[in-house]
Amino acid sequence: MKNITGLPEELGIEEALEKEEVKIRVYIETRRFGKPTTIIEGITKDVKTILKELRRRLACGGTFKDNHIELQGDHRKRIKEVLVSLGFKEEQIEIL
Repeated sequence: MKNITGLPEELGIEEALEKEEVKIRVYIETRRFGKPTTIIEGITKDVKTILKELRRRLACGGTFKDNHIELQGDHRKRIKEVLVSLGFKEEQIEIL
């Protein structure tokens, strides 16, 4: 990855810039047997760590596949506050 800021990579400035640029979409899909699944699209960096934290805080199962996060259950009410605490801005998060 090319350093776009010219600053040392140890500062983590580029990761912060990437978090500010991303647009996150959260929506519900109904799966087999009428079970709701929360889908989160738009997170591309550090997905494994974010997924682990989401599963822990929301007390649910989840996975990352097809470039989106899938969480078991309907978590639209709490997902925004959890993502904001993980460093994303409220304006970036769109809940459908």
